[in-house]
Amino acid sequence: MLRDPERHAEAAAWLTRAHADLRAADLDLTATPPLVEDALFHCQQAVEKALKSLLTAHEHMFRKTHDLVELGRSSCEVAPELEPLLARAAPLTEYAWAYRYPGEWVPPEPDEGHEALEVARQVVSEVERRLSG
Repeated sequence: MLRDPERHAEAAAWLTRAHADLRAADLDLTATPPLVEDALFHCQQAVEKALKSLLTAHEHMFRKTHDLVELGRSSCEVAPELEPLLARAAPLTEYAWAYRYPGEWVPPEPDEGHEALEVARQVVSEVERRLSG
C-alpha cells in the first residue's frame, strides 16, 4: 500500500511514537505508586498517533488536533471496519488535557489506566496490521 518512501517513512514515524507512548503508559502503571494520570495521557497520545499514521498512509489530510472523535471519523473513511474499536477509544480524548493542568479533578483509579492501555494497544495493533499488509 505504501509505495511512496516519504509517506511510508512519515507513517512509520507516527507508529514509532505511538509505541513509545504505549511503553510510557505501561511504565507509568507499573510504577510505585502508579502514575495513572500520566498513563492515561500516554494512552490518548498512542491512539492519536496511530490514527495519524493511518491517515498519513492513506494521504488523508487531518488538522492539528488531539480529538480522537474527529480523527476516528476520518480514519473510518479509510478503514470503516475500525468503527467499533474507535468508538471505544473516543473517550480517551479527554486524557489529552484532563490531568495536564491545575484544577479540581478526581484522581483516576489504576483500573481506568489499565483499561485505557488495553484499548490503546488494540488501536495501535490494528493500525499496524493494516499498514503492514
